[in-house]
Amino acid sequence: MRRVLYLEPVGGIAGDMFLAAGVDLGLAPADIEHALSGLSVPGWKLAVQRAVRHAISGTHLDVVLDAREAHPHRAYADIRKLIEAAPTLPARAKERALAVFRAIGEAEAKVHGVSIDDIHFHEVGAVDSIVDICGAAVVLELLGNPEVYAAPPPLGSGTIRVAHGNMPIPVPATLELLRDVPVRFEGVGELTTPTGAALLKVLAHIGHPPDFIVEKVGYGVGTKDFKDRPNVLRASLGRMEEARTEGLWVVEANLDDSTPQLLGYLVEKLLTVGALDAWVAPVVMKKSRPGHLLSAVVEGGRREEVVDTVLRESTTLGVRYHRVERQALERDWVEVETPWGTVRVKRGLRGGAVLNAHPEFEDCRKVAEAAGVPVKQVMAAAVAALGRAG
Repeated sequence: MRRVLYLEPVGGIAGDMFLAAGVDLGLAPADIEHALSGLSVPGWKLAVQRAVRHAISGTHLDVVLDAREAHPHRAYADIRKLIEAAPTLPARAKERALAVFRAIGEAEAKVHGVSIDDIHFHEVGAVDSIVDICGAAVVLELLGNPEVYAAPPPLGSGTIRVAHGNMPIPVPATLELLRDVPVRFEGVGELTTPTGAALLKVLAHIGHPPDFIVEKVGYGVGTKDFKDRPNVLRASLGRMEEARTEGLWVVEANLDDSTPQLLGYLVEKLLTVGALDAWVAPVVMKKSRPGHLLSAVVEGGRREEVVDTVLRESTTLGVRYHRVERQALERDWVEVETPWGTVRVKRGLRGGAVLNAHPEFEDCRKVAEAAGVPVKQVMAAAVAALGRAG
């Protein structure tokens, strides 16, 4: 079952808000702490409490340090070794955390015009930021590794003092991290931190989520209380609705570069793999080029086989399909005697009344060839015999 986590950075996003949202979804802080216990960093613990912003109740989380580091500066290589050596951190969580730090390092390197190996993380290299980033990776692991989607984050405005002095908001690294993805330039103060931006860029698809069934909703509450918006990160966790395949489907593809031999083969092949019917119709395509529309009707349980056959056996680059409804007559077979032999007749009935009847062509052809008479005579005799039978 596909799981989905949809993040809405209503008041922005930071690493501690991501962790808090995970706890609000039901994760135990002790489980997160255990997974992070192998990190060789000075003592810390998670402090969790309930908090309210603009009448929205959620979880607020702080990474509390035993003692503040005197020089919380670490090179990217040092952080990589620290994460790789953590015995309690799941392998996939390590990969995600390393990818987030790599993204931050590359953004910082570009902003400062140096190599990533020359970057020394300041705020992001501190223990609380390492716990935030590795903890976010652990949260996804504990949630069952859902597909993560996120709404465009608000970036804020103004200035902020960091290790390099006063910086505009969003700080250059945040903006660099969020290049090529949708963002919102709104709000006052730093709403999206470099850590929050990196988590979104690396772990999430920023844009509309697929349709899914929401099972849980959590709110990670930030520290500041903004006047214009609740400072919360909303996280909706759920499952993808299973694709319905029952019923009848029409599978089709436009072909402008197929030979008659290939088209005939495709129709036969589609019937072989389960299509109830298949046909080819002439169409005029783009640039006024003549082409063919290959279509097949198939029951939902065999749809993927038909789709796979069209993609593998034809020259198309894509297939489309849609559900259809059909009203069909009841069908049965009866045998009738002609002057040259027995043939089957397929009947279409509704409410017990015969509405249509057609002699089976292959039966008629075999009888006609054996007797040396035209096949149309055998077919006419079969229809007449059916009429006499009532």
